Amino acid sequence: MSFHGRVSGTRIKRALGVQAALEWAFRIEQAQLELPLPPDVTEEGFGFGLEYVLLQRAVLGCKIDGGQHKIGGYTHEDAEVIAATVAGIPDSLGGKRMAIRVAELARAGLTPDWMPGAVPRCVPTIVKQNQHGTHAGAIVVGTERIRVRGPGARATWKTIDILACPVTFSPHPHQIEAARRSYEDWWHALGWVREGLIAGGMLREVEVTVAMPKARPWISCK
Repeated sequence: MSFHGRVSGTRIKRALGVQAALEWAFRIEQAQLELPLPPDVTEEGFGFGLEYVLLQRAVLGCKIDGGQHKIGGYTHEDAEVIAATVAGIPDSLGGKRMAIRVAELARAGLTPDWMPGAVPRCVPTIVKQNQHGTHAGAIVVGTERIRVRGPGARATWKTIDILACPVTFSPHPHQIEAARRSYEDWWHALGWVREGLIAGGMLREVEVTVAMPKARPWISCK
């Protein structure tokens, strides 16, 4: 990750957009989230309390109300300020769940998957193969009696099956909408973190700029 220095008084600061600052804090400096426990839960408790602690520590690599430094090394104080800001994401923007998501993505150096290029396509739900290749399968959805002409111009009645090919849309429009709504939620959370870091003025060696990821990258891709 490259940094551009800016002079603030006698101190040179690294100018980073909020996403780059988050990745530096969580991926490079390995900062940890300091998430408060629910008011009615203790770390030594059982049930949800124990599951909550195990979720944060074992699965997500986060730590609750514990040490402020990574194992085997020093965590930059600016990284800790950034992590503390992320931990304070308000409930209106997703709260603890969003804080964990922001930290996870930053630690992995990823942007939420908004399903670029995804277009719903109508596809059969039943696919069959034979010596002639692959073709859509059909199901019986009803029957119908029809009159047919038999030998000697004699008419008879015959029952036939009514067949239909069930289809679906893949990916489903709801999947695409959900993925892009999740991206927008993450983007708004990053905006809140960015504003908090800029307004707080607590960073000593990092300067968070106004740069943000694209708000709706799927629009510019059309």
